[in-house]
Formats: sequence, C-alpha cells, structure tokens
Amino acid sequence: MNDHRRRTSSRGGGDGYRRRTSSRGGGDGYRRRSWAPGQTVVERFVRPDGSVGQEHPLRVISDDGQVLFGWLPLGTPIIASRLQDGRALRDAPLAERFRVPRIPVPDTWHGTSTLRMIPEDAWSSVWWFFEPDGRFRDWYVNLEVPLGRCTGGPDRMDGILDLVVTPNTGWRWKDEDEAVAAVEAGRLTPEQLDRLREEGERIGALAGRGAFPFDGSYTDFRPEPAWPQPALPGRSR
Repeated sequence: MNDHRRRTSSRGGGDGYRRRTSSRGGGDGYRRRSWAPGQTVVERFVRPDGSVGQEHPLRVISDDGQVLFGWLPLGTPIIASRLQDGRALRDAPLAERFRVPRIPVPDTWHGTSTLRMIPEDAWSSVWWFFEPDGRFRDWYVNLEVPLGRCTGGPDRMDGILDLVVTPNTGWRWKDEDEAVAAVEAGRLTPEQLDRLREEGERIGALAGRGAFPFDGSYTDFRPEPAWPQPALPGRSR
C-alpha cells in the first residue's frame, strides 16, 4: 500500500485548501476531532432544517484534523434520500424537486468506488472515482457548506452545484439548473449559491493548471486489502 498518510500530510493543506472558517465549528458537538487510519466514520449530509438526509460510511485513510481522506467502496450500504411520495429525486420535475419533503431510505453505493478528500472548512470536497476494476475514472467536486465534525464523522450540507473534472484537467459545471431551482425553493440562499460558485471557480482554476489535487495524486490508490467494507453504526456489512 502507498504511504497515503505521508502524502496527505504534505499536500492536503496546500494551495487549493487553505483554512476557512466553518459555519458551525466550535459548538459542543462540533469541536475539533480526528480519526485514525482504518476507523469508520459516517459523512452526514444535513438539510437546512438540521435533519439528516444522507449518510455515507467511510473507511479512514488518513486524517490530520484538517483534511480527512476516506474510502467508500462500491456496494457499501448507505442511507440515501427519496421523496416522501416514494419517487427518486430525479424522477420529480425540476420545479418541485426541492419542494416535496424527503425521507431517508436504505440504499447501496453503486457505480464506482470513491476516495474522498474532505477539507474541514472548505466549501467543497474532492472525490476520486474508480471503476469496479480499480482504474481511475475522473474527479467529482462536490460543492458543500461545511458544518464541522460531530462524534461520528464530518457533517456537510450539499450545495447542489458540482464540478466534473476529467483526467486531462478539463472541467465543467454540473447541476446548474438544480442549484437555481434550489434557491427558488428556499433550499439554498442566494448568498450561499454565490459562495459555492466562487468555490467552484477556485477549484476549476486548480484543475485547469493541473495543480493538486488534480495532478495525478491518488489516481493509483488501492485500499488496504485487510480492511472490511465500512458499515453504518448498528448495521452489519
């Protein structure tokens, strides 16, 4: 296995991810904490009303208290969201997608395995997507509102707007129409969307230069074979 702890500590706090002020850091439930390699944490995606929408268990690769690297393999049980009437989110017309109540439902992470870099106070996380045979595919930049760390893992609020970065450092926006609809529905504020767009432009500039994390780092990542699939607390693998 590559020495990912060394690489993370030397690169994770660099050009693209300087320290930012968290919108919820410092409270009793959100004080600074860190986790050891091999531990399982749960990344929770929290809604504006404080309820938890999705929960993704991650195997910790490294964590220095500022930048967490976690692994979510293909087939891992997760908690996802559906509309209260049972429809998948994207089955609803855009005009009502962020207006219908949502409920958490058991699901499985499918399509790719994912290495995630979650900087504590940045309004984004970077996901490396790997095909089932282990080949690196591309990067996904999930734009997010950072909410600090609770006892079980990092909390984030999904920013709807995202970026896709291809291996040749080309990048494009994703879900711009959904982000606008989310603002219209009150799911995001205009100020939040402005901040998310600013973050997206910043990360896109890194991608355009081929700078970290888009410089080939971790594209050869392989998880520790002895580690079991991460599981949600109280649920068997």
